[in-house]
Amino acid sequence: MNSHPKDPLHGYTLEIIIVRLVEEYGWDELADRIRIRCFASDPSVKSTLKFLRKTPWARNKVEKLFIETLERQEREL
Repeated sequence: MNSHPKDPLHGYTLEIIIVRLVEEYGWDELADRIRIRCFASDPSVKSTLKFLRKTPWARNKVEKLFIETLERQEREL
């Protein structure tokens, strides 16, 4: 899916990023890894999208975790 070598997020929407992270870690572990309330208190993809679109610092943390997760998965192949 990723064909842009300089942008590891190319081709991934924010919704895809959230869904993949939830599949990989679950809401509880995401809340432990990134301390934001939308992961810990009644989490949903919709509420998380809304929050991250308005909160650049939190979105940066989520995107960083996603990139680290992709890199780890590639190493494991």
